[in-house]
Amino acid sequence: MPVTEWITTSTILHGLRDYENRVAWGRFIDRFRRPIVRFARNAGLTDNDAEDVAQDALAAFAEAYRRGDYNAEKGRLSRWLFGIAHNHILRHRRGDARRAAKVVQAGNTTFWQNVEDEETAADVWDREWEQSLYRECIERVRPEFEPATLEAFELVMREDARPADVAEKLGVSVRSVYNAKHRILKRLRELRSDLEELA
Repeated sequence: MPVTEWITTSTILHGLRDYENRVAWGRFIDRFRRPIVRFARNAGLTDNDAEDVAQDALAAFAEAYRRGDYNAEKGRLSRWLFGIAHNHILRHRRGDARRAAKVVQAGNTTFWQNVEDEETAADVWDREWEQSLYRECIERVRPEFEPATLEAFELVMREDARPADVAEKLGVSVRSVYNAKHRILKRLRELRSDLEELA
């Protein structure tokens, strides 16, 4: 299996400064679109609306970044992106609420049940962001490890299986299971650091 190119966040954002750099834009979309879409869906938007909001938020992010609005000393990149995405979701939902008010009597809509305060929304965003980083990192490490090593790691870490049970299931030593967990966690931490090196 070929190893996909690993691009740091710094490299992606540096390329984004060039308006004509389509490769950088594509990498930017690949890296940041998914957590915004999932966040928007969690906020009650339809799949299509979530995709629209993600495109709008990413365009606003890119423009602001090109202007030099992001300051790493004032906070993490993921939190800055959260603020932009959250504002676009709220703007979209205010438009939905105005449209819904014209056709639905008060009390007959579930629209407002999905409205979260900013702190709750930030917690949801943090979970989506971490899951997105994990998915990207785990896909990167797959070609670097044997399938049995990955299976041991996933059984222990994702399914919360006991190492002794995993060792018995896979026909390996308990020590091998612990080694798999240690080696892959170490590699995931290295990759995650690359992904958020601006944070």
